[in-house]
Amino acid sequence: MKLAVEFPSVSHREGPAMVAQLAKGIEDIGYDQLDIYDHVVMGYNVEGRDKSYYAANMPILEALMTLSYAAAVTKRIGLGTQVLVLPQRQPVLVAKQFSTLDTLSGGRARCGIGIGWQASEYEALGQRFADRGKRMDEAIELIQACWRDERIDFDGDFYNAVAMAMEPKPTSGADLPIWIGGRSAAALRRVGKYADGWLAGQVEDADFAKQAMDTIREAAFAAGRDPEAMGWEGMIASPPRPGDTEAKTFYAQPDRVVARAAAMKAMGFHGVSLNATAIFQSGARGVQMILDTLQSLHERLRAEVG
Repeated sequence: MKLAVEFPSVSHREGPAMVAQLAKGIEDIGYDQLDIYDHVVMGYNVEGRDKSYYAANMPILEALMTLSYAAAVTKRIGLGTQVLVLPQRQPVLVAKQFSTLDTLSGGRARCGIGIGWQASEYEALGQRFADRGKRMDEAIELIQACWRDERIDFDGDFYNAVAMAMEPKPTSGADLPIWIGGRSAAALRRVGKYADGWLAGQVEDADFAKQAMDTIREAAFAAGRDPEAMGWEGMIASPPRPGDTEAKTFYAQPDRVVARAAAMKAMGFHGVSLNATAIFQSGARGVQMILDTLQSLHERLRAEVG
């Protein structure tokens, strides 16, 4: 089973050297994948907005710049986003950023994307929220064209790139892995149509997991793709919402972590992700404590889950 870590932006409080030490330490422990969460800005809970369960001033490093920083101090571990909010970014630039990350990391990039949920963030970035699903689909097609085609000729409803070229290509060209997050019916169909894998988030309901995977497989088959080639990754536990004291201590209870990972493996997931921000919130209040926790959990997960 592949083991991933979602990188904690809070580590920046100890300085850039400790951010590098954390990235290198995660690789040295033996984890397979290092991912990072994406938000550019966070909104306060003011009248007229949907409620956010996360603090507006929570620290979030820019995802792709942080992955580039991590790439420079690591050699083996995969590097990805979980997930980049694609429709609030310009897709040609995203294609270039991932191609560059993949080139400079020696082919270790994974493009994890989703449509996001925060309308105020879209507004702050000058992007439309209501049609983000349609723009997401077209953006994926444009990104793949940038990675695949020597001459890019793309004329869409939302994006255009005509008689253009992008070099360097990713090391695997258009086969640079795209993984998609989300749980809505539209998101699951999008995974099947476009993605190499599903980033499921925290999943505890086996029936939901089966239904979602079946929906994805059906969409992949309808798109002429191999349903059995799909990858499945879930998060063992997401960061707790304010006031949820039971969830706050989850990662401080190794037996629960191992049991959750085993349950997800039984659901059919090929990999699980540990959320290092939630590990920080569980009491590991520094880089070395986070690494110690990740080390002990890695040993148990490898021994007891595989």
